[in-house]
Amino acid sequence: MELASHDLAALGAAELVRVSAAIPRAAPRTFALLTACLVFPLSFAVLAHSLFTHPIVLRLQTAGADFHSQSAQWLRLFAYLFLYSIVLFVFSLLSTAAAVFTVASLYAGKPASIASSLAALPPILPRLLRTFLWVCLLMLAYHTVFALAVLLLIVVFIPNASESDPPSLSFLLFLIVVVFVFLGIHVYISALWHLASVVSVLEPLCGLDAMAKSRQLLQGRTGTAATLVISYFAVCGVTSLLFRAAVVKGRSEAGSLGLALPGRLLVGVVLVCVLVCVNLLGLLVQSVFYYACKAFHNQQIDRTALYEHLGGYLGEYVPLKSNIQMENLENGA
Repeated sequence: MELASHDLAALGAAELVRVSAAIPRAAPRTFALLTACLVFPLSFAVLAHSLFTHPIVLRLQTAGADFHSQSAQWLRLFAYLFLYSIVLFVFSLLSTAAAVFTVASLYAGKPASIASSLAALPPILPRLLRTFLWVCLLMLAYHTVFALAVLLLIVVFIPNASESDPPSLSFLLFLIVVVFVFLGIHVYISALWHLASVVSVLEPLCGLDAMAKSRQLLQGRTGTAATLVISYFAVCGVTSLLFRAAVVKGRSEAGSLGLALPGRLLVGVVLVCVLVCVNLLGLLVQSVFYYACKAFHNQQIDRTALYEHLGGYLGEYVPLKSNIQMENLENGA
């Protein structure tokens, strides 16, 4: 597989997706097993968790004032959501680590196999976890500031309004502005996180250092990153909505497509396959986008040093020079 840096530097979002989609051809068996072992469980959990939580939500809506019934249903709902969060978290980290390592192996000319990708996971996961925890803190601060901004708008524009009074036009306009600003920030944080995950695997950086590095790499490529992130969110959102309408909701429920059982099974299988392909492509794109950002900033990656860095995860040898150190040596020459 050739990811020529001088070609990637000028590619837009559509071209990066096209290049990423061609990567599995270099190691079809490896990517097929990676998809079956990691990407499929992740995608299935994203869609199928609503099969368990939706009936509970319906029972909560019809439980009335029965405290014991409601408390039992709420406890069951939180248990399902907690289990879903654990599965999502684990397989997301595993899929990211394995995909980034496999693409980097192909880039460095290192033999790629599912065995080597899985063997590299134990030393990679702590690095990804540190980066993920810092991203979680950043997202917590982001949601806190967003909630405070909305609360401030309510206090300023409708301090004494009753429930029957419609919100003022100025309040709605400011609310729309705030929502769009924070949606933009959310997209940027998502791009920062995905790029920092790749940095955590391929460079001797993780946590805040990886986020700082990804922020540097995003300069000049923020528009492309936003296009990729929004497109991914849009496709995943549409797929989830279709799955809920066609599979999760009963035929008599509002918003249901009213399909019979064979149709629901067929559509469900198709939508799971679609999300599997989308998630695999997303993992490949985030790796390719890293190389594109490095090329855009004229930061050449020494493939020999990268080969040794990847070998260090497998216990083959400890690399004497990281790709970053080689890059600095080349820039100083």
